[in-house]
Amino acid sequence: MSFLFALGIFAAVAYVSLNVAFGWRKIAELRDVSFNTTDADSTFPKVSIIVSACNEAGTIEPALRSLLQIDYPNLEIIAIDDRSSDDTSVILDRLGLAYPALQVIHLSVLPDGWLGKNHALARGADLAQGEFLLFTDADAVFSPQAVSRAVAYCQHHRVDHLALLFDVIAPTRLLQTMITSFVTGLMAKFQPWKVSHSARHFIGIGGFNMVRTAAYRAAGGHRALPLAVLDDLMLGQLIKASGHVQHVLMGTGMVTIEWYPNTAGLFRGMEKNIFAAFDYHLGYLAAVSALFVATRVWPWVALFVVQGPAWWLYAATVMVALALMADLLRARRWTLTNLFFAPVVPVLELAMWWRGCLLTYSRGGINWRGTFYRLPEIRQAHRDLRCSVAGKVVRSAD
Repeated sequence: MSFLFALGIFAAVAYVSLNVAFGWRKIAELRDVSFNTTDADSTFPKVSIIVSACNEAGTIEPALRSLLQIDYPNLEIIAIDDRSSDDTSVILDRLGLAYPALQVIHLSVLPDGWLGKNHALARGADLAQGEFLLFTDADAVFSPQAVSRAVAYCQHHRVDHLALLFDVIAPTRLLQTMITSFVTGLMAKFQPWKVSHSARHFIGIGGFNMVRTAAYRAAGGHRALPLAVLDDLMLGQLIKASGHVQHVLMGTGMVTIEWYPNTAGLFRGMEKNIFAAFDYHLGYLAAVSALFVATRVWPWVALFVVQGPAWWLYAATVMVALALMADLLRARRWTLTNLFFAPVVPVLELAMWWRGCLLTYSRGGINWRGTFYRLPEIRQAHRDLRCSVAGKVVRSAD
């Protein structure tokens, strides 16, 4: 029985690892998309970049300056100050005066039934005049060519929604390894290389969600997900469920975000949304955790407590997992010495899940942008949105 269990674990890990290793290579690079912004015969549909900021004084200026240097010839930039209490509003006003292309909106009131970010993005979309809407974060730094290449890709492939897997800046090696593990899980679950041709696969990425305005409004936009904690992902699912064409590209060298400054910041940042990833159910969390322990934690422990043929299977399991992590580390140009953290990262990841979920459960809700949202309210909104998306899938299939 011990051997069969070890064999099953090895088979599962090997299958997922090979699927991810071959799968991510199928995702094309945005930097390889050709474009020409000087061709007089070309038409350039207007693009509205929408960024929401709340207490982002430390990141908003370099992010906006990168947007203002974008080379696309038909662009509007809408920055929404969502009730900031730091110098964000001052920075936005100063930049707005210096750059007429930047439209600054200040929000002082959050209506009932809305998450602050979702409301701000909805307001920005209401004001936007572009044929494309590009939702991004207040810490995303763009290459000047990113939008031109993205529009060229969408026009050539008739894409309604383009998501971008952006570059991540991670100052510490432990954080780099944690992010690599997170990306591995994201790839394994969502298999983004399939979203262009599979009806059941979808993706949405907050750092870069570009969508045709017509598709956004037809799907309901952010007004269809006012309390969606995973707003970027759910927007992608909503658009895909509405029958629109969705693609994903690698954003190497095109969009960069320093996601969190350190591992402690990652733990704190995940407090607000990790329970949503488990559908706000502790039972689902427990089931996923059990599978995670069996495939990611136990093989390391087994190397010290198991003997015989099963030991070799667990050793092979660990080697396969390390090979995938090394592959993804190389892709991000991070040092392979990060592999020394590989045995502890699954334990930290598991602790992050349970910490975030139990804090949300014990507090009875989440704090986000200075507002407390009750767990029953956001849980019910999550269920309603799932039902709405399922209904759209059925209607789209018919």
